Amino acid sequence: MNAMILGSLATSLCTAAGALPALLFSNISHRGRDSLLAFTAGIMVAASTYGLIPSSLKLSNLWVLTIGILLGTMTLTLMELLIPHTDPAHDIKRSDSTQTGSWMFLSAMALHNLPEGLSVGVSYGSPNQELGTIVALSIGLQNIPEGFLTALYLVTHGMRRRYAFLLAALTGGLEFLSCWAGLKFTASFAGIVPYGLAFAAGAMLFVVYKELIPESHGDGNERASTFSFIFGLLSMIAMTHLLG
Repeated sequence: MNAMILGSLATSLCTAAGALPALLFSNISHRGRDSLLAFTAGIMVAASTYGLIPSSLKLSNLWVLTIGILLGTMTLTLMELLIPHTDPAHDIKRSDSTQTGSWMFLSAMALHNLPEGLSVGVSYGSPNQELGTIVALSIGLQNIPEGFLTALYLVTHGMRRRYAFLLAALTGGLEFLSCWAGLKFTASFAGIVPYGLAFAAGAMLFVVYKELIPESHGDGNERASTFSFIFGLLSMIAMTHLLG
């Protein structure tokens, strides 16, 4: 139990630790903002395709993956329809679109953390004593850049830095809670985790294609954004590869 407490707490705190450097950013140029958005998109695509999707397939099959991704995509689509939304007009002053995009991005990251927390909890509840530590370490290291990118995205969209840090840290708190739920109901949640991982992948991919890529293009910074996307993608792939 002590190992589970330390592991789940460390995993959640990694999100807050990663968000701390975002407090140093204040004024970011339009070109820098577009590049950061594209870099974030690359990170999220790699996290989905090289982390969440393979993990879901290892625990289930193609049908489960398909259902989970479609559910994640449909959920974000419904959120977009229910929240007043203006599509990006490539104008740095678009406040309504910016606020909606920020909340959708934050929602996607929060949804993405829930199945990760469940995975940690279920791993600690499994007969394999070493599995929990391995999963917690892998997810915790991944949470560091995710916490940074979440806070930075909110800052670049006009949110106060302290508020952005707090919200990014809270997404890690949700992961801690879902970790405890996964441990307590290991038998019940073991079959749900693959759906949750695929659901998170679908939600993240929706945000990337619907929000991040359109917002990072169309202002004359397409080439810089494209390279930033590639660098973000490669960075996350390298981290996934190094973690084995």
